[in-house]
Amino acid sequence: MKIICNKQALYEALVNVSKAAADKSTIPALEGVKLKLDQSTLTLTGYDLEIGINTSIPVVSSDTGEFVINSRLFSDIIKRMPTDEIEIEVSDNLAVTIIGGVTEYSVTALSAAEYPSIPELGEGDEIRLSQGILKSLISETVFAVSTNDTKPILKGELFEITDNKLNVVAIDGFRLAVRTESVKRDEDTKFIVPSKTLLEVSRLLKDDEDADCAIRVTKKQVVFDFSGYTVFSRLLEGEFHNYRGSIPQNSVTEVIIGKKELIDCLERASLLINERIKMPVRCLFDNGALKVSCSTSIGKINDEMPADVTGPKIEIGFNCKFLLDPLKVIKDDKLKLLMNGGNLPMKIVPLEGDEYTYLVLPVRLKNE
Repeated sequence: MKIICNKQALYEALVNVSKAAADKSTIPALEGVKLKLDQSTLTLTGYDLEIGINTSIPVVSSDTGEFVINSRLFSDIIKRMPTDEIEIEVSDNLAVTIIGGVTEYSVTALSAAEYPSIPELGEGDEIRLSQGILKSLISETVFAVSTNDTKPILKGELFEITDNKLNVVAIDGFRLAVRTESVKRDEDTKFIVPSKTLLEVSRLLKDDEDADCAIRVTKKQVVFDFSGYTVFSRLLEGEFHNYRGSIPQNSVTEVIIGKKELIDCLERASLLINERIKMPVRCLFDNGALKVSCSTSIGKINDEMPADVTGPKIEIGFNCKFLLDPLKVIKDDKLKLLMNGGNLPMKIVPLEGDEYTYLVLPVRLKNE
């Protein structure tokens, strides 16, 4: 089997599909990428039994065949080849020769028979979104996915379509993130995608409102098709948290505030906090201002910024990072903070519409 291909096209495809290859596995083939040659088309697949990525590139060949090669080694070899054109030869005993100009490598491949079977993906129920919108849905919620193994269902994100609206939801017990987009769809549906899958999808998506992504959903699998890539993954099984019941419908204090000014204020306070020294920031909303203070063994800060406060004054404490995470993904210049007291979650919403809803649980403050 002989293949001639462009170095950059091969390297880019290798790097992307290798994200789904296992770092370490008792099955050596899972640490590899499967290459399947069908004359002028070379298909590359990475798969770790939970998530898979495949794509195809054009090559010059009249042969057919398939083999598996260690993804990290192969990527490193191709990256360092001195020529734009790469020649690959695979013998019957799976000896692989990789040639670029005067540089020649000889490595050993594995039989494709050792590679696990790819799940039957089927047609499934299809949803179409622009790549730019899907990328923002993921990036603006995934920070709130749980990393705790005690509730595996919360290590994914809920995709819920109802009344022609798609809600993407993440919860970690301290924060809740909901992003909403309108979709044209008569049937309601919901499914839970592992965050690892969504991060890989997001990394490959384009920031393009005109480029589409097709999402196909079967009983146990989800498939994302876009820009020549197919990302497939198992779905998480179980009942997601009733997030709607966690979102307060009313508030006693409403604050309209500048996002950048709030981020700057919190980041100044965060200089006194680290992994070893975890203290909440104290926020006092009152009389047209937000007063922020924090005291740790490193030092103290007292800061203030303008805020349009309606309702009774509230003093509330937060983990600084948990409050900053949603603020950093919001695109609006101004936003609304809704509160019902110092011991209940803060709700962050846009001035108008329902594009996003974030909840951040407070930290109980000690009396100064």
